[in-house]
Amino acid sequence: MSSLGIDAGGTLVKLAYWKDDEIQTTYFPSARFDLVKTWISETMKNPQICMTGGRAKQLEHYLGSENYRYVVEFDATIKGVLYQLKKSGSLTKRTIITNIGTGTSIHYLDGDVHERLAGTGIGGGTLLGLSKIMIGTDDFEQIVAKSEKGSRKWIDVRVEDIYQQNQLPIKGSLTASNFGALLTVEADINTPDDLVAGIQGMIGEVISSLSIQAADTKNCTDIIYIGTTLENNEMLQNVISSYTILKEKTPLFLPEHGYSGAIGALLTI
Repeated sequence: MSSLGIDAGGTLVKLAYWKDDEIQTTYFPSARFDLVKTWISETMKNPQICMTGGRAKQLEHYLGSENYRYVVEFDATIKGVLYQLKKSGSLTKRTIITNIGTGTSIHYLDGDVHERLAGTGIGGGTLLGLSKIMIGTDDFEQIVAKSEKGSRKWIDVRVEDIYQQNQLPIKGSLTASNFGALLTVEADINTPDDLVAGIQGMIGEVISSLSIQAADTKNCTDIIYIGTTLENNEMLQNVISSYTILKEKTPLFLPEHGYSGAIGALLTI
């Protein structure tokens, strides 16, 4: 009998399944449960299914069965992270795990024991929502492509912009105010590319700052960043990575950024 792990989140439904002894993944919008149902019926015959995520019960009812297993989202995510770390040979005993989903949740992992330390409403939902009202699209691939071409120069105020000829108290290239430059420049200078670059920068800096603070409280240096918001999103990864390194922490990115919960659910079967 085939097996399927499902992480039904607020934005995406992520699926993980076995094929040729390797875990494969795919996803569908959370607003399109019908696509999930069609994919399952066309791909698998009577699969064993384990679900996790905030919309798992809604999806279960839509699929028309109450025989599916359920695993707590945080437990599934940690199980999926540990599997990927072990597979890559980079297993670390003590680390912060920052899960960037619709919002962001920050955990501490010590061996097999984990605890949630913090979280923020800033995440993938923020990226899509602000992009929709600012440039008229919430298409993730378009947003990422535009941000790669954009510049934050006309969006953010840097420390060196404020101090100018004065002695800098901290590194001058650090952001003093996200979107603060919009108060002083002409509006037509800013392109849609620049605006989404600014959104990505703000999200990355907020998330990495909170993750670094969490790492400091546990006296550890490794921070693992996961979540579908990082998928093929080089700019966001670079913002997070550079700030994390600046603060003398080690950023780690897993191969399957957004599928740890689905993988963990699959491994629970």
